[in-house]
Amino acid sequence: MPSFSPPDPHPSGARPPAIPAQFVPQHVAVVMDGNGRWANERGLPRNEGHKAGEASLVDVVAGAIEMGIPYVSAYAFSTENWKRSLDEVSFIMRFTVDVLTRQLPTLQSWGVRILWAGRKPKLWKSVIKQLEFCEEQTKDNTACTLVMCVNYGGRAEIADAAAQIAHDVSEGKVKPGDISERKFAQYLYNPEVPDVDLFLRSSGEQRTSNFLLWQSAYAEMIFFDILWPDVDRLTLWDAVEEYARRDRRYGGAQDAIASPSDSSTHSSGK
Repeated sequence: MPSFSPPDPHPSGARPPAIPAQFVPQHVAVVMDGNGRWANERGLPRNEGHKAGEASLVDVVAGAIEMGIPYVSAYAFSTENWKRSLDEVSFIMRFTVDVLTRQLPTLQSWGVRILWAGRKPKLWKSVIKQLEFCEEQTKDNTACTLVMCVNYGGRAEIADAAAQIAHDVSEGKVKPGDISERKFAQYLYNPEVPDVDLFLRSSGEQRTSNFLLWQSAYAEMIFFDILWPDVDRLTLWDAVEEYARRDRRYGGAQDAIASPSDSSTHSSGK
């Protein structure tokens, strides 16, 4: 069994909140938004914001390990991001390779397994090569799984799954009557990764932006006003505390028992 070293404590000395294990999310999805605005507010090119956001992702992963969160998915580059300027897209492609190369030893030492979710078409070969290399190098790590979503789109993933199911039906490998939600989920990019419990987005925007649509069907959504380069593990821990306070019913409802002094006997849950 490989031996892993825990991440260094947060510079402030803060420790993760004491939350019972059953209230800790198993899968946290993160939309890393606000890099460009962070840079522009400081009179810097947008690419400087992407550079500053690297440390935020690494620190959030450290915080997830300390809290016992087994899965983190990071929205690094979407299928829609190709619409950005050629300069920014080219920078992000090169920067993705650099980040993976630079951070692999640290993530490896922490016991982080890296997975990739996304489409190969259009994605630079150098990025695919580095993502696949990281997957192979970290495949036996068990402390936390970091899913790097690069050239990823929720609708694209669902469409790709449907296309593969259609192919398997035409080949006689699957019967149409056997297709269920459970069966469909087996065709997603990483079917072993559980559904999202906690969906986080920085920068104050309040939308999912086509991220993990299938997996986030019952995720708790938390949107915070901090720009991504200002996010760290303390931000994650605050979100987990909020998550732990929420009542997750998955579509169910239960009558609330009224007090004896209440003139009505029950109040229906919604």
